[in-house]
Amino acid sequence: MRALILAAGRGSRMRALTTHHPKCLVKVAGRPLLEWQIDALRAAGVGEFAVVRGYCASALSGPGYTPFDNPRWSETNMVGSLLTADAWLRGGECIVSYGDILYHPSAAQALSASTADIAITYDRLWKQLWSDRFEDPLSDAETFRRSADGFLQEIGHRASSLAEVEGQYMGLLKFTPAGWDQIKRFLSGVAPSDLDRLDMTGLLSGLLGAGVRIAAIPVEGRWCEVDSDADLELYTERLEQVIPWRHDWRWEDAA
Repeated sequence: MRALILAAGRGSRMRALTTHHPKCLVKVAGRPLLEWQIDALRAAGVGEFAVVRGYCASALSGPGYTPFDNPRWSETNMVGSLLTADAWLRGGECIVSYGDILYHPSAAQALSASTADIAITYDRLWKQLWSDRFEDPLSDAETFRRSADGFLQEIGHRASSLAEVEGQYMGLLKFTPAGWDQIKRFLSGVAPSDLDRLDMTGLLSGLLGAGVRIAAIPVEGRWCEVDSDADLELYTERLEQVIPWRHDWRWEDAA
């Protein structure tokens, strides 16, 4: 199993923390996001790593991963970063991770176990985390519905009620080469100007509209998204509290 980490963005909401290096190098609980991600994926059985670089690309040149560059990182979304790593995604089954999330190895293990050509994880306990992060959880929530047999039915639309949000997409996916071929066929029909603006949930929603099946793998907590300096402050507080935090991503053997 191989992995691709999408780490081209700056993360402007991190303010001064990303003035001199990309968002994936911001430290959480004493370690850079990228280090947490690679260690979690390695603990889940991943043996090969690649990273898509963009902002401050020279800061991402470690020997432990293959770099791909998105020179248009400021003009494109994560779909643009995906396309720069076409050769990597064609080469074998691959877990794709956003560069600004933290997760327990069990989430990646659950993806690895899926036989679907395209699979994503989602958090059933999302409301607990979003209630901590936002005064109104619905202000940042999007629709998410899953069928009884475990396949995605809807994602990425504005949610008007909690009933429309059965979980939170985490930014952790898996593609087989056949799944990546399906994605490329869909993207070949998207206008270049629209392609630049296309984000990942928009891609997933478009794939559903085209009849592509996407497995939705549930997890319960043990992950979080680092989108702002306020998130960093919140997670530091939660990790220091006496009461166990359901979204603590750390694992016993973490280096």
